[in-house]
Amino acid sequence: MQYTAIMLSRLGERVRARRKALGWTAREAARRAGLSPRFLADIEAGRGNVSVRNLARLAGALGTSAGTLLAPEGIRHRMAARLDEMSEAELSSIAGALRPGPDGTRVVALLGLRGAGKSTVGPRLARALGGSFHELDALIEERAGMRLGQLFSLHGEAHFRDLEHRVLDGFLAEARARAAPTVLATGGSLVTAPETYALLRRRAFTVWLKARPEDHWSRVVAQGDIRPMKGRRRAKEELRQLLARREPLYAMADLTVDTSATTPAAAADAIRRACARESSRLPAGYRG
Repeated sequence: MQYTAIMLSRLGERVRARRKALGWTAREAARRAGLSPRFLADIEAGRGNVSVRNLARLAGALGTSAGTLLAPEGIRHRMAARLDEMSEAELSSIAGALRPGPDGTRVVALLGLRGAGKSTVGPRLARALGGSFHELDALIEERAGMRLGQLFSLHGEAHFRDLEHRVLDGFLAEARARAAPTVLATGGSLVTAPETYALLRRRAFTVWLKARPEDHWSRVVAQGDIRPMKGRRRAKEELRQLLARREPLYAMADLTVDTSATTPAAAADAIRRACARESSRLPAGYRG
């Protein structure tokens, strides 16, 4: 009983700290997680005996995982205490070592909904970096031997998420052995899978290609894709709401480029310059 109380108290502290780091009010966090404000208040106070399902929803809304929120104290706590004692120079040095730039050993990962410009900006960026361009969804289809629609229909979302994580993990491992940079376009919903998104953020330089809902819509339609409209009267409004829900997750990326306010070429160049700045902070001779 005492251990449960300690665990719930620790959970409440971490949820509250994560929410405040995102700059959200308790009401906003509750809305995004689909919980009542009162229940979230109980969780943060260490009184809420949250179900596994609600904990997963809350963790996803906060851009983390249930495992991270429930992780026991120990080395994580000691490391946090040590980091608090370090100078800005020491912290900058550690950050550079943990976040190597795309210098031929790392991946530049493009995030965003369909129509953000990933398939347009991505190849341009790869050419500018002297590397290759890949699409995660295509890699998943290749591994599964079927289209994503069939994969979802036959095996469901849980199977897809597991396969997505495994394919990404393998791809990132292989990318370290490549002699040239790699640009990866990810699926629009990857950010809603906490463990997979955390893996990507640890091992790649992430870029959110941000766009207005109207531009997402028009670009997809211009490509000849009628799926956004088919059988959905409120498709545009649903797109707007989907983007609003995911924006806080996309905003966790290392870099944001507004593709509604610039050309694909300019967007690719902005990312290239950011990559160069990131690489310049690496320790001399670092190769990942």
